[in-house]
Formats: sequence, structure tokens, C-alpha cells
Amino acid sequence: MDIPALSMYMAQSQTLSSVGMAVLDQNLEQVQGMGDDMAKMLEQSVNPNLGGNIDISL
Repeated sequence: MDIPALSMYMAQSQTLSSVGMAVLDQNLEQVQGMGDDMAKMLEQSVNPNLGGNIDISL
């Protein structure tokens, strides 16, 4: 294999790896956000009436 072809192959491989890591990072952030939203929904389902009534006496 000649040097220019090897250099191009390595550069392409590095670029593809960088793109793949960027996509995985975006997916990880999205999944973490969905997990946070799911936790909030589960907290609300445990106490669905929390904050629904106010008892005021004067």
C-alpha cells in the first residue's frame, strides 16, 4: 500500500469515528432527557393530587 492511500484511509477512518461519536453523544443526551422526564412523570403518578387543593382558614 502506498503512503498517500494509507494517509487518506486513516483520515477517513478518523472522520467516520468522530462522526459516530458525535451521533452517540447526541443520542445519549436525548435518552438522559427522556429518563428525567420519565422520573418526573412517575413522581407525579405516586401523588396525583399533590397541590390540587388548598385549605385556607381565617
